[in-house]
Amino acid sequence: MGDLNLVTIVIIAANVIISFKGFNDRAFFEKYKFNSAAVKRGEKIRIFSSGFLHVDTAHLFLNMLTLYFFADVVIAIFGSLKFIIIYLASLLIGNLLSYYFHKDEPHYNAVGASGAVSGIIYAAILLYPDMSLYLFFIPIPIPAYIFGIGYMLYSIYGMKRQLGNIGHDAHFGGAVGGYLLTLIFIPALFVTNLFMVILLAIPIILLFFLQKTGKI
Repeated sequence: MGDLNLVTIVIIAANVIISFKGFNDRAFFEKYKFNSAAVKRGEKIRIFSSGFLHVDTAHLFLNMLTLYFFADVVIAIFGSLKFIIIYLASLLIGNLLSYYFHKDEPHYNAVGASGAVSGIIYAAILLYPDMSLYLFFIPIPIPAYIFGIGYMLYSIYGMKRQLGNIGHDAHFGGAVGGYLLTLIFIPALFVTNLFMVILLAIPIILLFFLQKTGKI
């Protein structure tokens, strides 16, 4: 992990340029951030544009650093075009899930590439579920599939409890996008690694159940 492919450079550059434009131009930021009321009245561009805006440099840096570490894993398998498709589709699915849960909250706002990055992370995990991941606060390796399931379950908990100023639903939706597109692009995973496909689907099924029963 960590090679800097050209497509990764382009995506990071787009995020940096658009985010810094938003840092320095409040009207631009307000025009293109995700806002439920604005999307509801027809400003659909925000579903896409908000994925390239960030709250501050720390927010931007964390998302781009995470993308940097996982992008080459996905590009190595799928190539640049499918990587871009996964990235952009995850961004859109993440924000559409946010809209689904917050469409009746006119003051709900969100920005960030976290949904898109979550899609890349979950795609990488589905491709290499046994790879070892290290977290900043845990000095021992964690199997990728354990991290992925924990990440999704925490996102569900964050959605239910509305924890912090974090778009947990966008993170979850983005991860679902990465999961689904990976299976669409490599359906053989249903044969070669069916157990892991099912295991990583458990949080998705759980969210569907909680939503249907009105518990989230």
